[in-house]
Amino acid sequence: MNSSEKKKILVVDDEHLTTELAKVILEKHNFSVIIAEDGETALSLAQRENPDLILLDAVLPTMDGFTVCKKLRENKGFKNVPILMLTAKGSSNDIEKGRAAGADEYIIKPFSGKALVATIRRHLGMDE
Repeated sequence: MNSSEKKKILVVDDEHLTTELAKVILEKHNFSVIIAEDGETALSLAQRENPDLILLDAVLPTMDGFTVCKKLRENKGFKNVPILMLTAKGSSNDIEKGRAAGADEYIIKPFSGKALVATIRRHLGMDE
């Protein structure tokens, strides 16, 4: 991949405000953004689009984020794709559940755009 190609991020959340906010922040930092609003769509878009990183909410229609994460991790094509849980479910039990499902990071809403971009860049091995 040459440096002019944008990294592709799949944002999975059923809250339109969250997906739009993430899209604006990420596109401003030169990322390409794909949006899914439920678990089933997230899985099919991930297969079709091959994102470089996935931002995944825990609470979703059709299939929760923990299940989506686990299913992605079972697919060898997604073994090395960073999956960041981005959710309001911030109890230690939820965080443990996210890690057990295979999430690389657990970010609790509300989130800072600057911190989110820094975390994404770190997981993608991008220079600041």
